[in-house]
Amino acid sequence: MANALVIEGNLVDYWKKSVYPAKVTVENGKISNIEQVTSILNNHYILPGFIDSHVHVESSMLTPVEFARLAVVHGTVSSISDPHEIANVCGMDGVRFMIENGKQVPFKFNFGAPSCVPATVFETAGATLDSNDVRTLLASDDVKYLSEMMNFPGVLMQDEEVMKKIQAAHEFGKVVDGHAPGLRGAEAKQYIDAGISTDHECFTEEEAREKIGYGMHILIREGSAAKNFEALINLLHEFPEQIMFCSDDKHPDSLAAGHIDQLCARAAAKKIDLFNIVRAACINPVLHYKLDVGMLRKGDAADFILVKDLVDFTVEATYINGNLVAENGKTNIASTHTTPINQFDCAPISTSDLAVPYSGEKEIPVIEALDGQLITNKLLFTPLVAHNHIVADTARDILKVVVVNRYYQAAPAIAWIKNFGIQTGAIASSVAHDSHNIIAVGADDESIAKAINLVIEQQGGVSCVKGNEAQVLALPIAGLMSAEDGYKVAEDYTAIDKMAKSLGSPLGAPFMTLSFMALLVIPHLKLSDKGLFDGDRFEFVR
Repeated sequence: MANALVIEGNLVDYWKKSVYPAKVTVENGKISNIEQVTSILNNHYILPGFIDSHVHVESSMLTPVEFARLAVVHGTVSSISDPHEIANVCGMDGVRFMIENGKQVPFKFNFGAPSCVPATVFETAGATLDSNDVRTLLASDDVKYLSEMMNFPGVLMQDEEVMKKIQAAHEFGKVVDGHAPGLRGAEAKQYIDAGISTDHECFTEEEAREKIGYGMHILIREGSAAKNFEALINLLHEFPEQIMFCSDDKHPDSLAAGHIDQLCARAAAKKIDLFNIVRAACINPVLHYKLDVGMLRKGDAADFILVKDLVDFTVEATYINGNLVAENGKTNIASTHTTPINQFDCAPISTSDLAVPYSGEKEIPVIEALDGQLITNKLLFTPLVAHNHIVADTARDILKVVVVNRYYQAAPAIAWIKNFGIQTGAIASSVAHDSHNIIAVGADDESIAKAINLVIEQQGGVSCVKGNEAQVLALPIAGLMSAEDGYKVAEDYTAIDKMAKSLGSPLGAPFMTLSFMALLVIPHLKLSDKGLFDGDRFEFVR
């Protein structure tokens, strides 16, 4: 017992559905004993560590190492991480990069095999992962599950390649994650009956309730742009065994501010039972994905946290395998050097490349972006015409949106978008789900071209242009992630986000919302590098 670690506190014992004073003894990274006592010196609470049940680490703009450094401060000890974003850029090498980078820290990453690379045939990606590639990944102990099956039409039509990927996961005894926004009725049942066990894309309680009835686990998502906590949280009263918490996509400033701890606090404020909260935040992911993560029992890995109270869930300390990885808001995980990988091959564009000649149309289709949602609406508007060209109409908030292929030279795809609110200047990003071409939106062609060229110059990044002022946050790792310290990235992102909002945008996360405007698998109207796409009919509009 000389090297044993003993932690005192009020133990939140999910298994006994009880909170009581206890001493937790840790030896060799595992809990060797839990002893109930009559009194304790410390009044904090001991909980199992939090788990993000679905996240794209790349969307934090941080490497796995840096993501872990920030996440542990908020009590997160593990994540179910889909490396889909980097796989679309760098293929198998990208997946292996994430796995190996994650191994450099004690944080318990659980990476999946991306199921949809590319997500559709209607866009240009940097790689393809076929069913043989997916099988190779699933055969590895480093790969824990088949990542979200976004191609739900392929499942419903029993596409051969799609079904081979699902079958491979079943053969290896690994979970298949889902992605079926708005899918209801017989089609939802068929999708779930294919062996797909989760969904983080439910828009309404009714949709989630129906999918739960078919046996599915529902993930309550609260990311930087997409948020469904308010719509779904009441389900945790009734279905604690089928609910988990996740972030999906979280920008660095959001991650620096909080993680799953915030969802626990919000759930407590809504009078959700404490043990239901613990079940969703700490227990269900371990059971569902068969994770090597402790659940605060004797013999488990010593993955637990100390929180100040059970109201705000302010994290005082985080332990992984008995090691203190964060304490009092400070991370104990060190940064490591990262050698970038990337795939980027496009030349700067000119303002003339963005001109849209007017051909007499009375109405033009317009994407309506919705704050806090991935889904968009389809609108029709009379175009504003100047010098025989259709131009941005800031008075009606109809702006030009552009996607530039980053993998080879091609003419930009151009469309129109509403609700970004930009009155002057432009923003651009090489984070553009799912293929991560360059996407930009702005009030005038000169600003849009300048913002795009700043991203090209850095071989990836996010940029903002306002007159003669310009900022760019470089993302040299696959055009998705920075190689810098996570807290510095969060600070730099906060600055460029503030600048983007100063252009007039009312959106909570302009860059995150922009990144989803090329996400064709989410209805209703999106823009890929190949053109304007109708997500309901699964065909190009123009």
